[in-house]
Amino acid sequence: MDNTGEPCTYPTSMRSPAPIAVAFREVRHFMPDDCMHCEPIGVRGVLHGWSIPAHRHEGLHQFQLIERGGAEATLDGMDHRLAAPAALMIAPGTVHAFRYQPGSAGCQVTVPTALLKSAFSTAPALSGLLDLPLVIGAIGLAADAGCAAGLFGSLSAEFERAEPGRTEALRAHAVLLATWFLRHASAGERAHARQAVRDTLVQRYRALLELHFRQQHALPFFASALQVTPDHLSRICRTVTGRPALDMLHERLVREARRLLATTDATIADIAQDLGFADAAYFSRLFSKRTGQPPLAYRQSLRQGRAVPPEA
Repeated sequence: MDNTGEPCTYPTSMRSPAPIAVAFREVRHFMPDDCMHCEPIGVRGVLHGWSIPAHRHEGLHQFQLIERGGAEATLDGMDHRLAAPAALMIAPGTVHAFRYQPGSAGCQVTVPTALLKSAFSTAPALSGLLDLPLVIGAIGLAADAGCAAGLFGSLSAEFERAEPGRTEALRAHAVLLATWFLRHASAGERAHARQAVRDTLVQRYRALLELHFRQQHALPFFASALQVTPDHLSRICRTVTGRPALDMLHERLVREARRLLATTDATIADIAQDLGFADAAYFSRLFSKRTGQPPLAYRQSLRQGRAVPPEA
C-alpha cells in the first residue's frame, strides 16, 4: 500500500516465489497542497532496473508519455511493444507491467480517479472512457506528439513550482491531460463505429447480390435498396474489399457461370439466359475478361483437368 492509503495489489498469478518489494508511491505529498504526482519515467526505471513488475492500483489513473526509447508493456494480459513516441492511460484496476529500454525518457502522471470522474460528470460519453486503458503508439501519436509533450510538460512544470493556487492549477492541468487522452479514445471508438457501418453495408450488399444477381439489375437498383447513392456504395465496397460494387456483382455472376459450366451440360446461350444476359456474346466477353478464357474453353479445360474447379 502506498502512502495515499490506496492498495497496489499484485495478482496471485503474477507473483514470483520470492516477491520483489517495490515501493509504489504514486502520490507522494512532498508539498502540503500536492493533489497528484508527476515524475520522469527514468526515476523508477533506474531504481528498479527498468523493469516494473505486474501490479494494479485502485482509485488512481496513470498517464504516461514515452518520448525516448521504448517499452514492452503488458496491460490486463495484453502485450504491447512500444517505441517512442507513445502514450498510455492506465485505468484503475488494470494489471500493468513495464520492461523499458534502458535510458528511456518520458513522464508519468498519477491522478486520483475521483478528481477526473467529478470533472467529467457532465460529459458521460467521455467519462465512460475513463474506465478503459488506452495505448497510443507511434503511428497514432505522430501528428499529436507535440501537443502531448506540451501538456505533460506544463503539468510537470507546475508540479515543481510552489506558487499560490498550485492545487487548482494542477487539477486544471490534469483535466486537460485527461481530455487529450479521452479525445483519442473517442476518436478510436468513432473509427471502429464507422468501420462497423461500412462492413454492415457491404454485408447487406452481398446479401442482395445473392437474391438478385441473375436479374441483371444495374448498380442504382442495389444502391436504392440500401438507401445510399451508387457512388457511395462503390466507394465503401472498395474501402472494405478493395473492389468497387460493380466488380463484386460481375464476380458473383462469373462465379455462378463457372459452377454451371462445371456441373451442367447447358449450352453457353442457355447459361447466359439463366444469368439474365439477353446477349450471349456479351456474357462470353464478360466471362473472358474475368477468367482469361471464353466459357467453352473453360469447360474444356475443366474436363481435361487443366482448370481449377469452381468453389462449391
